[in-house]
Amino acid sequence: MCCKEFVAVATLAGLLIAPMSVSAETPANPKAGKAVYENSCQICHGASGRGDGAAAAALNPKPMNFSDAARMAKVTEAVSLKAVGEGGAAVGASPIMPAFKETLSAQQIQDVVAYVRKTFVH
Repeated sequence: MCCKEFVAVATLAGLLIAPMSVSAETPANPKAGKAVYENSCQICHGASGRGDGAAAAALNPKPMNFSDAARMAKVTEAVSLKAVGEGGAAVGASPIMPAFKETLSAQQIQDVVAYVRKTFVH
């Protein structure tokens, strides 16, 4: 099953968290982003953010390794936000990376990007 199929099935099964009513003007909250990551990103990117989640073995190209400091240094926060919201193809990355703007609020996207940058980027 590819990542897009997994996301569709997971969404139908209610496994991805629903959008919350949070103002997008609220500062990013990495603690809240952890829950978003665990529910929406970990399946592909893995618990350690190394691109080795349960679904990663079936994906080509592989999910991004967030602990690759040299690669992540080239990825701005704006690009990360766009990738999560609009999908990998929107930023010239993997077209397999789905867009989450329909399943996550703007606040959740900000929170998960803050969590990834704080937790995995070294």
